[in-house]
Amino acid sequence: MKNNASINHKPSQFLAFALLSLFALASAGMLYFSGSTAFQRFFGKINPLLAVFFVALAGVLAFSVLLRRGWFAIYNKDRLRRGLLTAAALATPLGVLIILVDLAGVFPADINVPFPDSLLFYPAIGFVVEIIFHVLPLTLLLLILTSLSRKLVFEEIIWPCMLLIAVAEPVFQAVLSASDHYPLWADLYVGFHIFLINLIQLWLFRRYDFMAMYAFRLAYYLVWHIGWGWLRLEVFS
Repeated sequence: MKNNASINHKPSQFLAFALLSLFALASAGMLYFSGSTAFQRFFGKINPLLAVFFVALAGVLAFSVLLRRGWFAIYNKDRLRRGLLTAAALATPLGVLIILVDLAGVFPADINVPFPDSLLFYPAIGFVVEIIFHVLPLTLLLLILTSLSRKLVFEEIIWPCMLLIAVAEPVFQAVLSASDHYPLWADLYVGFHIFLINLIQLWLFRRYDFMAMYAFRLAYYLVWHIGWGWLRLEVFS
């Protein structure tokens, strides 16, 4: 089933994405010009403003395909409120669960960007993650598969594609944290935890829109990285 109602008025769809992009750029810019090095772990020596800008540009190209095909929407006016509330309701318990894992003394202190830099860092990096790990690979995979055969229709391949895409971020996180030497049970749980997060997000993307998917990550980051990060680094340390 296509989200036909959500992809009417395409200019307004891209306006919504432009506003989200500006929000991410502003967050990255304020943090960068404050002298913070929080982005270096992910971007290396690349200017975070350039990184966010080019990711946003890639997002525009991907969404031009997704909107034209009627596959996904940037925002769905009729479902926006419900999508945001659903995202927050699903993200919050997962944020609590990862805090419980951390209480077992698993994660290093630098897993959370310190407050108040976290208020700017996580909205920006969350936007980048959504485009890099969800929007771009999903667009490419759907284009490739539907081009291979006319028998492969969107409704039949979307769930296998989402399951495959949901694996990408857990693999990336496993490589990124390979030198941290977590206990085996923690590695297994975190891998499944991140996979579940990605799968829920992709479902939100399909069921509602990009706004809901991004809102889920923001809500999760608010609980785990921003709220708990402040407590563990500033209050309990």
